Amino acid sequence: MSVQNLNTFDPFADEGDPLGSSTQDVGSQSNYIHIRIQQRNGRKTLTTLQGLPKEYDLKKLLKAFKKEFACNGTLVDDEESGQVIQLQGDQRLKISTFLVQEGIPKNTIKVHGF
Repeated sequence: MSVQNLNTFDPFADEGDPLGSSTQDVGSQSNYIHIRIQQRNGRKTLTTLQGLPKEYDLKKLLKAFKKEFACNGTLVDDEESGQVIQLQGDQRLKISTFLVQEGIPKNTIKVHGF
């Protein structure tokens, strides 16, 4: 007698990974560009961008983001994730479309947040 309900299924796995059998660690963030949003006080938000490849100059990219999106931003050194770009406001979709237009594959960009 076999029970069909006890098959392993991970509801939080990506679509291309049906059983959640990834070879990387659970907390691994390698090979992805992460775009996150953080809530500040009140209605204020902060968008962070991390995991860009080393061949991109983050200072020039930050300057282009600030000019294109009409917002302020800064470059922050983080101990765990290296250099992180922070921008004022919710710029997640704008950043992802900007990076795709510049030639970065869309499947390497992860957009997080509410």
